[in-house]
Amino acid sequence: MNDILIKKTTAFFEETFCSSPEKTVLSPGRINIIGEHIDYNDGYVLPAAIDKIICFAFEKNNTQKARIVAIDLDEEFEVDLTKEIQLSDVVWTNYILGVIKQLQDNGFLFEGFNCVFSSNIPVGSGLSSSAALECGMIFGIKELFNLTLEKVDISLLGQQAEHWVGINCGIMDQFSSVHGLIDKVIKLDCNTLEFEYHNADFKDYSLVLFDSNVKHSLFTSEYNTRRVECEEGLSIIKTHFPEVKSFRDCTEEQLLSIEDNMSETIFKRVHFVVKEINRVAQACKALDNGNIEHLGQLLFETHDGLSKEYEVSCAELDFLVALAKNEAAVIGSRLMGGGFGGCTINLIKKGNEAAVKEKFSALYLDELGIELKIYDVKIGNGTSLYNNEN
Repeated sequence: MNDILIKKTTAFFEETFCSSPEKTVLSPGRINIIGEHIDYNDGYVLPAAIDKIICFAFEKNNTQKARIVAIDLDEEFEVDLTKEIQLSDVVWTNYILGVIKQLQDNGFLFEGFNCVFSSNIPVGSGLSSSAALECGMIFGIKELFNLTLEKVDISLLGQQAEHWVGINCGIMDQFSSVHGLIDKVIKLDCNTLEFEYHNADFKDYSLVLFDSNVKHSLFTSEYNTRRVECEEGLSIIKTHFPEVKSFRDCTEEQLLSIEDNMSETIFKRVHFVVKEINRVAQACKALDNGNIEHLGQLLFETHDGLSKEYEVSCAELDFLVALAKNEAAVIGSRLMGGGFGGCTINLIKKGNEAAVKEKFSALYLDELGIELKIYDVKIGNGTSLYNNEN
């Protein structure tokens, strides 16, 4: 599928600019195996880049203007690099404008260029197409103009670009898009940006995403509320246990001993966080030991916590996970991402994928009247240059 996308993007570039691209860049979306809502709670996450990508084609144009074409949208825009970058009313362009602004504000010098891009990352599915767009654009400009930028710099500039657009995201999406390696997950400390790779051999199981095809408007307001609730809970924990600096220092036993000092809601939120941080460590061990069945059980546990304690699920996601729990061929399932819609991530016994997809699609449509979208994913490499030898 990616080969077709690369050929399409290159051909479009040649037709539009009557020349071959100087640089072709592939920038992937990402999944998160486990560690949800933990990036802003001092824990670890376990993301990976996937084989769904945005393909970019670039060339210098020897002017002070950048011309950028979004093939899939059939839209393009031009930006004068000598003028101050400001937010546009056309939403998708702001991610690119943000990238250009961050590079300029950080002292990187570059001139005009032409760029076209196309994607097979499903938009709105929670696979971080915006991070892929930001990081691929930064990487392409870096390669085109020989800028000195490390992978971590690209990640941070991409995050800053998204903040400029108005989305206060953590670092996970950009970091995993840039640092991904084929068949590896990344255990990432979102505070220090220290990370380590773990093998992602799922053995007899396939990774399949079921897209609920809904996105409830609760997400933004509830996300901000969860952050406040967790901060309140942590301050109560610190009052009783001064040695606890962050959630990762807190044990479940300590938390249970002071449950009466918190409201029921605050306790539920922080109980999920403490247990989820522990589940990330367990998931790494399960992968290292090839115990994929245990990993699957951890996914189910995470979903229960996200649904009942963190309360960021919804009826559609709970329905999909309930189906999975009753299906012998599915050993693990949970909502992935912020919640209130989006995808579930599932581990399905190889050979059973088609039957499970057909069954779940029919039941989901019958029960909720919504068409289920399905994505097969494999773990792939991070943002990189493409050449014909790849």
